[in-house]
Amino acid sequence: MASTSEVISDIAGMGSRFMRGTQLLNAMRDQDVTIAATPKDEVWREDKVVLYRFRPLAEARVRTPVLLCYGLIGRWTMADLQDDRSLVRNLLKLGLDVYVVDWGNPTRADRWLTLDDYIEGYLGDCVHEIARRAGLERVTLLGICEGGVFTICYAALHPERVKNLVLTITPVDFHADMAESRAGHGFLNLWTRSLPPEAIDRLIDAHGNLPGELMGAVFSLMTPMRSLLKYNLDMLDVVDDEKKLLNFLRMEKWLADRPDHPGEAAKQWLKDLYQQNRLVKNEMQLGGRTVDLGRLGMPVLNVYAKDDHIIPPATSRALAGKVGTKDYSELALPGGHVGVFVGGRSQGLLAPGIADWLARRD
Repeated sequence: MASTSEVISDIAGMGSRFMRGTQLLNAMRDQDVTIAATPKDEVWREDKVVLYRFRPLAEARVRTPVLLCYGLIGRWTMADLQDDRSLVRNLLKLGLDVYVVDWGNPTRADRWLTLDDYIEGYLGDCVHEIARRAGLERVTLLGICEGGVFTICYAALHPERVKNLVLTITPVDFHADMAESRAGHGFLNLWTRSLPPEAIDRLIDAHGNLPGELMGAVFSLMTPMRSLLKYNLDMLDVVDDEKKLLNFLRMEKWLADRPDHPGEAAKQWLKDLYQQNRLVKNEMQLGGRTVDLGRLGMPVLNVYAKDDHIIPPATSRALAGKVGTKDYSELALPGGHVGVFVGGRSQGLLAPGIADWLARRD
């Protein structure tokens, strides 16, 4: 049992930390909490969608350019959160030519955009622009989460345009969580399956889009105690350490920047995929054509997070045996859904794993 003097000393020390933390916070400005700071140039734009090319940071090691595709739920900036925790920067340092598609900020004006528009339209145009610039017929697609589904669909419909397909934390079998039955995992799948289809229609009709704030709340409720206590415990642990405090605030900035998901595309995402599981069944329809996973004849690298509670590993690993290529590889990484990109343990694993895999196939 601590003595009175020890308790007083602890309280005094805590008070000093709070004072230093208060001074740090008072001195900080929004520009100090910058994310996605890796230099890049706009090379193409259509409507709200922008294609960027990152400036090289090392001598080219792989000739085929890489297009990074994030989903509509969230923002690609998670892949470039800060200098020392950036998939983008790590890939550039390893000699890759990296592009990223930014979907912008959808509004009610985009309510009728479908997955067909994003995959066959915008994503396809980005692929053509990159190929034209590189003087090549094919590019490498690197999909993240929902963006991984976009790249799977595009690659299956246009295999002649894709040299390699790299997937990270990407769901393929949206019902595989039921077979795994892992405690604390698959709540998003369970919640979505519990929604009556007409409830999804009413939600979209009322808002025009799937509100980003709603999805942010859903993700927070998947880990309720951590969401409730992060400002009471996590932040207090770092409040007097400028570097750690900035790391914390950058993550909060990314979490708060959650755009709305265009309405019709959201209906397809929730109904066709989460509820009816059409992708793994080869029943997904885009532009009147069927997305057949067997047409994925290019090399495929499937990266998943061992402790991912949002995209359970089983939902990603279901791709094995469904593709038409014999060059299929998996890379299992420690960490969770976001931690696999920003966690300290994954920094020396994710980008080198992708770069080495691509270099051997260039």
